[in-house]
Amino acid sequence: MASKGTASFERHFGLLQATALNVTQIVGAGVFITIPLMLKELPGPYALLGWIGAGAVMLVDSLIWSELRATLPGSGGSYLYLLECYGRDRWGRLMAFLFIWQFLISGPLELGSGLIAIAQFSSNLNPELAAFDEVHTRELPIWPAEQVSLFFSPSRLFAFAIGILVVALLYRRISLLGKLTVTIWLGVLAVILWILVEGLAHFDWSVAFRCTGEAAHVPDSFAYGLGASMRLAMYSYLGYYSICYLGDEVRNPGRTIPRSILLSAVLVCLLFVGLHLAMLGTIPWDTIPATGSYSLPAAFMEKIHGNGWAVKLVTILLVWSCFGSVFAGMLAYSRIPYGAARYGHFFSAFGRVHPRLAIPHVSLFLVGGLTVLWTFFGLDNVITALITTRIIEQFIGQIIGVVLLRRSQPERVRPYKMWLYPLPCFLALVGWLYMYLTAKPLYILLGLGTLLAGIGAFFWWAKEAGPGAPGFASKEK
Repeated sequence: MASKGTASFERHFGLLQATALNVTQIVGAGVFITIPLMLKELPGPYALLGWIGAGAVMLVDSLIWSELRATLPGSGGSYLYLLECYGRDRWGRLMAFLFIWQFLISGPLELGSGLIAIAQFSSNLNPELAAFDEVHTRELPIWPAEQVSLFFSPSRLFAFAIGILVVALLYRRISLLGKLTVTIWLGVLAVILWILVEGLAHFDWSVAFRCTGEAAHVPDSFAYGLGASMRLAMYSYLGYYSICYLGDEVRNPGRTIPRSILLSAVLVCLLFVGLHLAMLGTIPWDTIPATGSYSLPAAFMEKIHGNGWAVKLVTILLVWSCFGSVFAGMLAYSRIPYGAARYGHFFSAFGRVHPRLAIPHVSLFLVGGLTVLWTFFGLDNVITALITTRIIEQFIGQIIGVVLLRRSQPERVRPYKMWLYPLPCFLALVGWLYMYLTAKPLYILLGLGTLLAGIGAFFWWAKEAGPGAPGFASKEK
């Protein structure tokens, strides 16, 4: 029992609740926007390998998250793990700083993809709106060799305005987040259940597994296509480690957390493969364009019910889900650089709090501004940049970190140790490196450039902060 004057969390998360939390955090509108892009990389049934390959990496990586969370209790997630694994007075300061640094890029990229999805879904509310949007879409190539362009259209401007609205709504005291979050997930779960039921009723095996045209043989660039498909799938899977952030509220975390993450990974992998087959068992894969104005759920409903109420309802539910996800995500992500700054591990400006509203307004405006910036980029560019930027500093950093922690602190209590160590570390490392190295040179350089720029920013920050700042190790050590 906690002593008087102290507080402790109630451990109310069992296996069922922890698994439900993970699945809820993973499941969103991302699965619907990535399938057309995956078909662009791997034709026909081959695209399913993207879900399976990324699911395998998710499974082994979940073991790493589980051991880190069981060994290092406390709040902070990856920030805390990197700080402890690499040493608080040594490389840990740099690694924790680099995680926050890359998150200022990958976090807004993730939120920006939600705004792009709003643009993509909203143009399908009616045929006239879709036609108007297509006619008034303008593409501005900024790197033709790497297929990077800016897109300007009425739907993109609408999504940009939604992003500004989200920042404005968050620039005040938040009191309705809990109710909003519930309605978000009710909306997206309704869409998923609806599509699964309709897909099962209208499923055609010959349509889903038709190996004609480009799918008549193994694609010439299969290795690169598989890597691209896995990156897209992993984008949809992000969040499988969410229970790690609530470990203090989990009953028997050494057993519950690993089981819940593994169970969640299997469930969402099966769920997303099911959604993939449900829609592509009705709509032939070779009729699906990978364009910014195409909505696969809307086309699926139109195929079954005609261009009427079903298309409008599924579109409204998806737009609402994307809006809510951007809202909740921006609220959470704006607190990450703020929290690091308050504890002296990032630039102090981000630790400022509005004197009247009591919100981290500097951090909010930075994250919000960077988020709306990505609204005008291609969705595949944004997703690839998001994943490749995050791989080195977060996922590979944690893989190496868990090995270092075992070697430097073998006596530390570990309620859970990953199975078959160090094999999961090796497999996860291979999987993440495969997704990273099969990206186009632009994104590989973006990941390296983010890393190098972050190292430079760290030393500049540490120099400005002075020898007593957390960024410096003690001279005597």
